[in-house]
Amino acid sequence: MTHQAPPSAPISGPDPGRQLAQLREALRLVERIAGQESAPASDDALDEAARLSSAYEAALPLVQRRFEALAAETAIWAAAGVEALLSADAVPHPAAAARLARQLSAALNEMAGLLR
Repeated sequence: MTHQAPPSAPISGPDPGRQLAQLREALRLVERIAGQESAPASDDALDEAARLSSAYEAALPLVQRRFEALAAETAIWAAAGVEALLSADAVPHPAAAARLARQLSAALNEMAGLLR
């Protein structure tokens, strides 16, 4: 029998900039597994995170809830995908990683598009 820690309590109040930054870090990891060059984190990413956080605060509650749902869904399947890639017999699977990277990139664009 394995013991799994209970899920951690969510941090009070969503921080869309932080959520997007974490998912972008996951994207960079997946791109490296896929053998692709990933752009390093930059000041532009920080600016974008601040703009999106500000846009989230100004957005309608319906848009905020949609963003939160999409962010949560994306984080769950991205984590599962990264875990699968990292536990796959220590052999990189670049095609699977490339597909996950494309899907993650599309989800990040959709999330950002909700707040623009």
